[in-house]
Amino acid sequence: MQAAGLPGERILTATATGALEKRSIGTTELEVTTLGLGCASLAGNMSPVPEADARGVIPHALDHGVTLVDTAPFYGFGKSERFVGDAVRPRRDEVVLSTKAGRILAPQFGPYTRQHDWQDPLPFVDVYDYSYAGIMRSFEDSLQRLGLNRIDILLVHDIGTFVHGDANAAHFRALAEGGYRALDELRSTGTISAIGLGVNEWEVLMDAFEIGDWDVFLLAGRYTLLEQTSLSPFLETCVRKQASVICGGPFNSGILVGGSTWNYISPPAEIMEKAKAIEAVCTEFGVALPAAALQFPLRHPAIATVLPGPRSPAEFDQIWQWWNTDIPGDLWAALKDKSLIDPQAPI
Repeated sequence: MQAAGLPGERILTATATGALEKRSIGTTELEVTTLGLGCASLAGNMSPVPEADARGVIPHALDHGVTLVDTAPFYGFGKSERFVGDAVRPRRDEVVLSTKAGRILAPQFGPYTRQHDWQDPLPFVDVYDYSYAGIMRSFEDSLQRLGLNRIDILLVHDIGTFVHGDANAAHFRALAEGGYRALDELRSTGTISAIGLGVNEWEVLMDAFEIGDWDVFLLAGRYTLLEQTSLSPFLETCVRKQASVICGGPFNSGILVGGSTWNYISPPAEIMEKAKAIEAVCTEFGVALPAAALQFPLRHPAIATVLPGPRSPAEFDQIWQWWNTDIPGDLWAALKDKSLIDPQAPI
């Protein structure tokens, strides 16, 4: 294994289907392919997924050389971790496995008592716990659900005001006073290789820099072809501190792949107009909008990998086609000239 360097260091890895680029995770020895596999959607997020498709997409992605597989207890209330564990177990050494902590799953009896987006989840509900004991319990429970003895990356899940509102102050205090200590202990003993956070807002990640030393952040939807709000100061800070970023939600929950949602809601008129303007530029260069959306984030040196969430092998094949689209550099320049991407975004 090549020694890790700065975030964004490029390493080419041959696979049975071609070559996938690899980048290092912070200053750890972990290397991940620049295309990863997110496993929220296959757990039935927003719409049901046939079990054969959900289970089939993971080995299919691995067969194409993808190495990073990301899951979480929250995804289908344990369903995603079960599917991931079953698929990864016979190929464990091929995979950099990421899961999350901060939620404990408790048995649910009777009908669900709150709204959620999971279709046919397992019979559990999530209880937030960012304390020392909560992080340790979540980690141990994940090992059991996965049926594995090792997790490579452990991320604090969904802390921040986006999820918790006014209650976030207490949750963040629990992380600062105990949860971080658990993560650092797991890392320092070699039980896991990297720690970080997995969230939808970059602001809480700036707060996190004040309480600890992090290797990687999974940030969903905040550095995409449609939105670059995390560019400064967050991504600049990641480069300076040698922390890597996993780019989740590269399609902004659907709008950049022909869907009707943006950040899980109907897009306002100005967002829809901007997406159409970006697509028009892509069309001028003969490039599909989703192909540009997948490849754009990797031009920033802090971004280690992009994490789409296919629901089936067929959806992965479409992503693979977009991923291998040749995109001329003039397309990025044209988007910048039309003020459709941030003038400071690396292209």
